[in-house]
Amino acid sequence: MSAGGHGAGFAADASGPRLPARVAVPPPGAVTADVERALAEDLGGGDVTAALLPDGPESAYLLCKQDAVICGRPWFDACHRALDPGVRIDWRVAEGDRVRAGTVLALLHGRTRALVSAERTSLNFMQTLSGTATATAAHVEAVRGTRARILDTRKTLPGLRIAQKYAVRVGGGDNHRMGLYDAVMLKENHVRAAGSIGAAIAAARASQPGLPLIVEVETLDELHAALEAGCDRILVDDFDAATRREAVRIAAGRIPLEVSGGVDLASLRAIAEDGVDCISIGGLTKHVRAVDLSLKLGPPPPAS
Repeated sequence: MSAGGHGAGFAADASGPRLPARVAVPPPGAVTADVERALAEDLGGGDVTAALLPDGPESAYLLCKQDAVICGRPWFDACHRALDPGVRIDWRVAEGDRVRAGTVLALLHGRTRALVSAERTSLNFMQTLSGTATATAAHVEAVRGTRARILDTRKTLPGLRIAQKYAVRVGGGDNHRMGLYDAVMLKENHVRAAGSIGAAIAAARASQPGLPLIVEVETLDELHAALEAGCDRILVDDFDAATRREAVRIAAGRIPLEVSGGVDLASLRAIAEDGVDCISIGGLTKHVRAVDLSLKLGPPPPAS
């Protein structure tokens, strides 16, 4: 679940990403599917501009223009290898490394046309996932020293959930449920349809006894009902500070509490210090601010 370390201490390795054991790299099939879809979107019937170029051996370098946590190497590599299986990519940083603006991340050696045709798609993956990892790392740092874990949500870019949730792990966060299939999460509409929190929990336990059960509550009365019925985690939604602290007191560690709704980086530390166990933040994957990267043909400039 948690990546831990927020990118610190990841050793660069030219053979591939080296991450803490809890940061599972997505299966190659998932990466391949993402890349095939993205390249088809961009290339269509062929890169008519690249076709004008002589197609000899060429080098290129990947430059990061701002401070960032680097994420997305599997997708970047797959983009370039899909168009030029013989391309050589020499990484100077590891997945999860923190880098400064102006860092050359990788050197590439391949065919000219393939390098320029894969450029935009490979950068789109790398800048988006690095943006998610960088934002996550900032949130994880804000709660350092508390018991709170930072979680993502299902508010992801369509078709990129596996990739974005991987980036959250690289940034030091934890994943909430991947989709609607791997955990039961009873929210306001589910409780209303079932008639009560107790009835909804009973139905969930009977139908899916092997899945984690998360229950969203909107009042302290609902919190008491969820504690009485039992579940794996309780999500307190949009509680003000005083009510949130009272919820922590009432729960008394019996069932982990998760906070969601109205959370931003400025308010994060205070929420964590109230003693909650998890804080879920849709903005990690929804409010994507891409990291500024570029791929340039030729050798990198001499280090200043």
